[in-house]
Amino acid sequence: MEGAKTRHELAWLPLPADWIVINSDGSVKQPNSEAAAGGLLRNHLGRCVGAFVTNLGSCSITRAEIIGALTGLQLAWDQGHRKVLLRLDSTTALAILTGKDQESRRYHNLTRRFQNLLQRNWEVHLSHSYRECNKAADYLANKAHGFSLGAHAIDISDPGLNFWTLYDTMGIT
Repeated sequence: MEGAKTRHELAWLPLPADWIVINSDGSVKQPNSEAAAGGLLRNHLGRCVGAFVTNLGSCSITRAEIIGALTGLQLAWDQGHRKVLLRLDSTTALAILTGKDQESRRYHNLTRRFQNLLQRNWEVHLSHSYRECNKAADYLANKAHGFSLGAHAIDISDPGLNFWTLYDTMGIT
């Protein structure tokens, strides 16, 4: 997909001051396939500048991962960020969003939303982040199960969020 570059991240890497990072993740709990997503926006130093959770009801983990990415991108746009690195721990979701997976047809509406977001006047890069380096987003995705359906902003002073953000930034795996 034109406009989106992909790379693989093993640990937190500082960015130029005008960039932010979105870490997002999906979660599905059995036996009812209760799905949720969560994520956070970090500044160039790794500090959280925004966070969200989304309770999705019942859907696949791949759909939850993609919706988490879309929610994070929309939040970044709404906050005025124009240089964004989107980090996902799902290689499947990354392949679908970049059109490198045949399953992308199954998620046509979501990939169309992603393409529309990329068309805006901003720079967005995609990165694979290993699950072990995405604990703060994982924490939020799991926390989302306790919320009503829909997207919700999270207070960035949440103690669990702060713990896992520091954990990720320090590169503890």
